[in-house]
Amino acid sequence: MKFNVNTPEETMSYGKKIADYLKPKDVILLDGDLGAGKTTFTKGLAEGLGIKRNIKSPTFTIIREYQDGRLPLYHMDAYRLDDGSGDELGLEEYFNGDGINVIEWSNFIENELPSDYLKIIFKRDDSKGDNYRTIDFQPKGEHFNNIIKESYLEK
Repeated sequence: MKFNVNTPEETMSYGKKIADYLKPKDVILLDGDLGAGKTTFTKGLAEGLGIKRNIKSPTFTIIREYQDGRLPLYHMDAYRLDDGSGDELGLEEYFNGDGINVIEWSNFIENELPSDYLKIIFKRDDSKGDNYRTIDFQPKGEHFNNIIKESYLEK
């Protein structure tokens, strides 16, 4: 399912709305160019989970943990990782833990991802405005297909 947005607030609203449908161990993959809206989406998701802290890109820390919401949020950036380095970071522990896993640049750890996830691709089109984005939700697995069916996304 693809949606077009024109403001960062619209991007955040998609994250906020989907937060209600998430459960522990869920994995959300965010892919797109630099500045495409991945962290902005995560800010909305965190707000939907009731997290009050300021959400920052995990580029230099690789993993940022936010524990103060309905569920913990593990915000990861795999840009500087190689396939296989997930063991060093304990990715499997996060994937089997009690929180929501949001991974930016997931293509760098494709071989370490669980079989079910929600992939979201962000594309900029500056010819239509500085904040114009296409957000493409690509569910993989029954749980995430159900989220798409049950949520506002198919309505």
